[in-house]
Amino acid sequence: MSVQRGIVIGGGAFAGLALALAIRQGLGNDFPITVADPALATRPSRDPRATAIVAACRRLFEAIGVWDQVAASTQPILDMVVTDSKLEDATRPVFLTFSGDIEPGEPFAHMVENRYLIDALVQRAEAEGVDLRALAVSDFSTHSGGVDVTLSDGNIIEASLLVAADGARSKLRARAGIATHGWDYNQSGIVVTVGHEREHQGRAEEHFLPAGPFAILPLSGKRSSLVWTEKRDEAARIVALADQEFHDELERRFGLRLGEVRALDRPRAFPLGYFVARSFISERLALVGDAAHVIHPIAGQGLNMGLKDVAALAEVLVDAARLGIDPGQADVIERYQRWRRFDTMAMGLATNSLNFLFSNQSTLLRTVRDIGLGLVDRAPPLKGIFIRQAAGLAGEVPRLLKGEAL
Repeated sequence: MSVQRGIVIGGGAFAGLALALAIRQGLGNDFPITVADPALATRPSRDPRATAIVAACRRLFEAIGVWDQVAASTQPILDMVVTDSKLEDATRPVFLTFSGDIEPGEPFAHMVENRYLIDALVQRAEAEGVDLRALAVSDFSTHSGGVDVTLSDGNIIEASLLVAADGARSKLRARAGIATHGWDYNQSGIVVTVGHEREHQGRAEEHFLPAGPFAILPLSGKRSSLVWTEKRDEAARIVALADQEFHDELERRFGLRLGEVRALDRPRAFPLGYFVARSFISERLALVGDAAHVIHPIAGQGLNMGLKDVAALAEVLVDAARLGIDPGQADVIERYQRWRRFDTMAMGLATNSLNFLFSNQSTLLRTVRDIGLGLVDRAPPLKGIFIRQAAGLAGEVPRLLKGEAL
């Protein structure tokens, strides 16, 4: 069957834009690609958050031509330390360290400020001729030959496939009747950028405290991004504090290793939970990123999991279209689901187990986990496996995550 219709992507954040560029790269300018998202009207991006991009996903951004535009503003994570203590403990012994490169000169992750990466993706998409619409997908209907996608201005686009990249509260997933399973953690992640007196030397720190992990992630300059987990009510109390009171809570957890610390923006709290869609596909529909799965940030893998979806789906669609196969037909997108669903479930269960193991007051569990961390720290081959897994380079890796063009 010859391919006559293109692809519509509902959602213009990292996953949607990266997917559009990957498909454009593989199939050229004659293949129609539309990205629809009202947020595309907000230029430049004002997203204050930062994200750890693992090595495999950095290779994806390099392959689709956007990494060079943001590289100067990124901060490589050169090493990482893990501690386990109570908040009131005077010292925080280090039980696990990660350092070294995945390949010579290639750190296992970089910190990237979201607004720079989103803007680079939008600019590249415009340059590549992707049809960007600052509109929502309001409805869709499928038939044997394709899917008719209705935008919020009433226009209808005839497509072969609709991709839902519209986030955790995906309206497209709900419209398709795809249920999710999972649970709420009764935790919130407090996100804030801080400045400090001394250089961080590219070191990331994850302090496991009884309420949850307190992650310090290095940014360019004397700045760090914090992802700070607390029980839901306590997080709400903390973000509502006056500046000095918030500073006191921050300093208790951050410590003085980097000198005086100060918040550079207002802290915000995001509810944490775990869910996975019961299916990643439906008729003429594929889910990617948070529309398909949301996991705990304890291992810093959320966005990177979504980019793995992008790499796998792009490869499946491009390979099919090059053979003259309709990329939206059931057996094509089923291949994508088989590729990604097991890995997603495994990572979700792993992060759930880590959260249970570390976010509690149990002295017995603390002893067991500290022994385990110490054993891993003393076993370089095992540590190397963990680093490659964290970098996204374990298992069946799509070509884009190897840095190979489609």
